Amino acid sequence: MIEVIYKGIIIGVIVSAPMGPIGILCVQRTLNRGRLHGLATGLGAMVSDLFYASITLIAMGFVDELMQANEQVIQYIGSTVIILFGIGIFSTNPLKILKPNSAAPETRYYQDFVTAFFLTLSNVAIVFLFISLFARFHYSPLDKNWFTFVVGMISIGLGALAWWFFITTYVSKLKRYFNRQSLKFFNRIVGSILIFLGVIGVVGAYLLG
Repeated sequence: MIEVIYKGIIIGVIVSAPMGPIGILCVQRTLNRGRLHGLATGLGAMVSDLFYASITLIAMGFVDELMQANEQVIQYIGSTVIILFGIGIFSTNPLKILKPNSAAPETRYYQDFVTAFFLTLSNVAIVFLFISLFARFHYSPLDKNWFTFVVGMISIGLGALAWWFFITTYVSKLKRYFNRQSLKFFNRIVGSILIFLGVIGVVGAYLLG
């Protein structure tokens, strides 16, 4: 159970941390409207990610025997996808997405939540990242029972929540001294971590042979 929890938290952080459109939207709303608006945006993204994570785990559960029979191949493919995601994130410049601060129309928190939820939901490619991460970490809480599955989903949610809490607090507290170059730095760190995990996964798959 402890393994399910800490791996779930790590996966939740990794999925949320890249400074893509949702991350930039969260930062913009934090800068323009306040920390709670940014946090509401992050929560919307988190719920959407949990939806895709649960669908992915359930679908992988149906082909569990196939996956076990082809563990080495799946490990190779999953790790390679993680490396490609890492390279993409590392080379992405979030400053091109971030718009200058401007007067933004007032919105309610639930509106921030809903817009972020559907914007994240439109990014179906996140499924491939979840598949790759689940394969890389051998993460299949549904194999045990539904309670473990729920714990796994909560753990992923906690990881994502921890990230959104961190980034909105960071941007809000240091708003006056906010350095936009730090967003690029975040992507470099996350990209490097994904590349490292992918390489280790490829090595592990080779050793399985």
